[in-house]
Amino acid sequence: MDATTLWLIVGVILLVAAGLVGFVAVGRRRARTGEPPPSVESAPPGAGKRAEDSGDARSATQVDIRAAPPDVGLPEVELVPEAPEFERPEAPESRLVRLRRRLAGSNSPLSRGLLLLITRDRIDEDTWEEFEETLITSDLGVAPTTELVESLRNKLRVEGVAEPGQAKAILRAELIKLVDPTMDRTLNANRAEQPAVVMVVGVNGTGKTTTVGKLARVLVAEDKDVLLGAADTFRAAAADQLETWGSRVGVPTVRGAEGADPASVAFEAVKAGIEQEVDVVLIDTAGRLHTKVGLMDELGKVKRVIERQAPVGEVLLVLDATTGQNGLIQARIFAEVVDVTGIVLTKLDGSAKGGIVVQVQRELGVPVKMVGLGEGADDLAPFDAEVFVDALLDQAA
Repeated sequence: MDATTLWLIVGVILLVAAGLVGFVAVGRRRARTGEPPPSVESAPPGAGKRAEDSGDARSATQVDIRAAPPDVGLPEVELVPEAPEFERPEAPESRLVRLRRRLAGSNSPLSRGLLLLITRDRIDEDTWEEFEETLITSDLGVAPTTELVESLRNKLRVEGVAEPGQAKAILRAELIKLVDPTMDRTLNANRAEQPAVVMVVGVNGTGKTTTVGKLARVLVAEDKDVLLGAADTFRAAAADQLETWGSRVGVPTVRGAEGADPASVAFEAVKAGIEQEVDVVLIDTAGRLHTKVGLMDELGKVKRVIERQAPVGEVLLVLDATTGQNGLIQARIFAEVVDVTGIVLTKLDGSAKGGIVVQVQRELGVPVKMVGLGEGADDLAPFDAEVFVDALLDQAA
């Protein structure tokens, strides 16, 4: 073998060895960078480089679920916060039914006096005197009692009524006339160009803030949008209490800092009501003794400040039905300061004497519009003269 042939063989061997080395190097590079082997369908040109340039060591054919676009077939999950569940207050109509039932079971002195009259076989002078005394002690008042007794005596004598059923019918008609069904007991809580504004006033201990909360429930049951104003800034728990009442039925509360100016809080509440276009703004005011001149003057200021933005269409005075004559004195002074338009009588069931309804209306010339029947959330009902009288007579039946 000559030298030329030997060098040719050596050259071929070197070329084959170089090819093998290059093939192994390429395979190692593909394994390191994630490029598919030649026998596998590859990703589009440059895909491997995008993965490499991004610093991601995973294969470019893998899908990151956390960053997956919507078109990869994974369902989109939208987290929607649960809507709070609010209580649905009882409708006013069913409240009237409970009003009659509750009053009929209260065994008040007024109903006992009516029972005395219509169950006697013979009504003599002693019976009339006893009946008159019972009515007066039931807080009916001297003038209304005298009027009722004289009217009944004349009718029973003239018509010669002796049968208890007839006497009861005449008594019912006279009592309804005394309670006066002609008085407008509608709450002025209808929105016009601006929200209706209702102020609630009263002395300490009458359940005023609770009454505001219950009144909000009455209005919500009538599908009205309500906003509460916590203008009782003297009592630390008053705003919290009112806010709790409102939150149960989805009604917002505007409140200020403890000790803030009540007129300012009331002003801001009405302003918010106008901006939010609610139907009714209920303003709770601090309880105050009617004998405290400074506090009573402040109540007048609250009303004047509110009326810079919107008229106060309703001023409700909350009275404890068990206070009797003292409640009438309170009513008279409050009416002089803020022009009371309606009465809310709380605690009418139980120990209440009932006659206060007639007397307070006579005293102020304004109607009893709502009555509180107990401690339940929906134990506030519209007052109805006929329902009230029928409940009293049910006791006397």
